[in-house]
Amino acid sequence: MSSHFSSVVILKSSILPLLILLAGACSFKASDDQRYEKMGRKVEVVKDGDAYTLYKDGKPYFIKGAAGYEHFDKVAAYGGNSIRVWHTDDAQRILDEAHANGLTVMLGLWMEREREGFNYYDKDDVAAQKERLRQEVLKYKDHPALLMWVVGNELYAEGSNVKVWDAVNGVAEMIHELDPDHPTTTTVMNVPEKVVNLIKRRCPAIDILSINAFGAMHNLADELRETDWDGPYVIAEFGGRGYWEAYTTWWYAPIEQTSSEKAEFARTKYERTVLVDKDRCLGAYVFMWGYKYETTPTWFSLMTETGEETALVHTMREIWTGQQDFNKAPHIAYLTIKDIFPTDQVYLQPGEDCIAKVYATDPDGDTLQVRWEVLPETVSEDGNAIKEEKPDVINGVLGTSDGTQVSLKAPKRDGPYRLYAYVYDGQGNVAFANFPFYVKAGNTFSSALDFY
Repeated sequence: MSSHFSSVVILKSSILPLLILLAGACSFKASDDQRYEKMGRKVEVVKDGDAYTLYKDGKPYFIKGAAGYEHFDKVAAYGGNSIRVWHTDDAQRILDEAHANGLTVMLGLWMEREREGFNYYDKDDVAAQKERLRQEVLKYKDHPALLMWVVGNELYAEGSNVKVWDAVNGVAEMIHELDPDHPTTTTVMNVPEKVVNLIKRRCPAIDILSINAFGAMHNLADELRETDWDGPYVIAEFGGRGYWEAYTTWWYAPIEQTSSEKAEFARTKYERTVLVDKDRCLGAYVFMWGYKYETTPTWFSLMTETGEETALVHTMREIWTGQQDFNKAPHIAYLTIKDIFPTDQVYLQPGEDCIAKVYATDPDGDTLQVRWEVLPETVSEDGNAIKEEKPDVINGVLGTSDGTQVSLKAPKRDGPYRLYAYVYDGQGNVAFANFPFYVKAGNTFSSALDFY
């Protein structure tokens, strides 16, 4: 018994240094110095001191990106180099078209979210989702346009189950096994400290943090430094102020910036974050390149349904190329109803006659034409989960127009509405503004409670 005990002690003593050595090796392998070492992969992030650089085919690659599914030719023509999409629906067409235009693709792998009913405690469902994504990775991993994999989009929204991040890490690990040539990322909205810290702790296979940021982008770099994430990041969506960040009317209709305001707003955010923090920021994707109905038909649309371009398209063209010698979009100063501004809580009686005016100029002196329309107000929804459609135009409420002003007869039915002005320059450019108003029979309202 004594002899047996001695042998056990000797055995433990001999194993202990080996375990320490292995633990040290694992720790080194997981370090950033090893993780972001230059390995000669097709796409990789390399760390040099405290700075990170994205490399593609051995050359530094700063992302000049557009988030959207159309007009890839314009991205390339205006100096952009990358596209961001959220899922693999129509991925072959997207990858092929991007490649034909010399662009890369930040390709989304859509993971279900608990707010839409998915349960990350259900091991079978999680495994089935992972297998589905495995097939997508195998299908597209060798495409020459692929830049990186986006594992889920804003998965934490209204959910606190940390199993979500275990699933994200499992998918990212699977990607590294199948496709070591392309980095992995996952997206958050703004910089929620607890969520970012969870990603750092539970998702070691995520190489890059992607951030969707709009109005909150102004101090993003500083906020990120307050978290545990000390690696590289990408701005995966940015643009004008989001509808969830906007001032609202008494009836909670968000007040939208004009397209002219959005262009300057986005430029300032880009210059103060992306261009200032190049040691960690690998680039950005402007949102939404093309047309998208979300809350309004104009909120995120950088173009009209027929392809006319707003000032934000031209802002990105200037940023990407440094050029300014092209025809610019019109500029809208403001839009009024009854000489009142949207922030002044405009209400109308059913059938009331009034005048709306748009104050617009053109930097190139082009002749301007205005198209007006009135739509019923729609409830703001999460654009990731809800595919909103533009409601039918309210007919019979717009009268004579001399271009910059129009006669408006309030709809007969009570409720919230929105007036839109689209200003065209005849050169393929547009500016737009809208005005939320409320129709209600009765006396003047004195507070928000009067609407309920």
